[in-house]
Amino acid sequence: MTVDTDAARRRIIDLFMSQEKPLLERWARLSGMPGDELRDLHQALRDALGSEQRDLTDVRGLLAEVSRARARQGYTPTETARAVFSLKEAVYELIEADGQAEALRGFVWFSRLIDDLGLYTFETYTAAREKIILDQAEQLLELSTPVVKLWEGIVAVPLVGTLDSARTQVVMEKLLETLVDTGSEHAVIDITGVPAVDTQVAQHLLKTVVAARLMGAECVISGIRPQIAHTIVTLGIEFGDIVTKASLADALAYALRRSGVEVANTAGTRIAVRAERV
Repeated sequence: MTVDTDAARRRIIDLFMSQEKPLLERWARLSGMPGDELRDLHQALRDALGSEQRDLTDVRGLLAEVSRARARQGYTPTETARAVFSLKEAVYELIEADGQAEALRGFVWFSRLIDDLGLYTFETYTAAREKIILDQAEQLLELSTPVVKLWEGIVAVPLVGTLDSARTQVVMEKLLETLVDTGSEHAVIDITGVPAVDTQVAQHLLKTVVAARLMGAECVISGIRPQIAHTIVTLGIEFGDIVTKASLADALAYALRRSGVEVANTAGTRIAVRAERV
């Protein structure tokens, strides 16, 4: 028996077009979605099915907006997809009431079309979530690598946690931007909060120092604890002519002296700072 697929599809489309009010009412009860969203989706589907090309671009665009909006409202992608899939049940009820064999045969085609649209909501949700995660990761990187001004002409980068390639790139960019904005000639890279220094971490530090030097800034690495010093020697890591200090205070004092600022302990814990006039 030969099945006229075109006739079957046309009958489905005719039912979809002619039974707008009962279809929307049933779809609303089954899906739980607002009537405005359903009317927009229904109209977009009507336009797509009524055209020769049956282009679903506008339908997908509306579904993407609905999916993102429902995600912000706390709906899961499964709930949104089920709301779309419920249109099949509403259409099937129209087919049963119609009682024509062509409509029943065309339901397979219509069901696949709605399945594709429902799965598209999953894709939209996943893409949106991935973008949010990437944006949050970039924000965390920026927050975890602050560049602070310690003194006129002196900035510091306190590093905490593991230093990898992505974070090194952020450190270099923020450091170079700050050097340009502040006109600083001295930078202190403090690794007190870095748990361990291996060859890879050392290479990242050297890249940062070289980048700062290209901007005309002298770098000091502080936070060289005994354990880190032992590791550096064991691994044979060479910092060359880069100045290293045990603490941030020592590095700041060094940078101040290099800047022409005299630091003197005048009485107990009181520190007098005087800028030498050149």
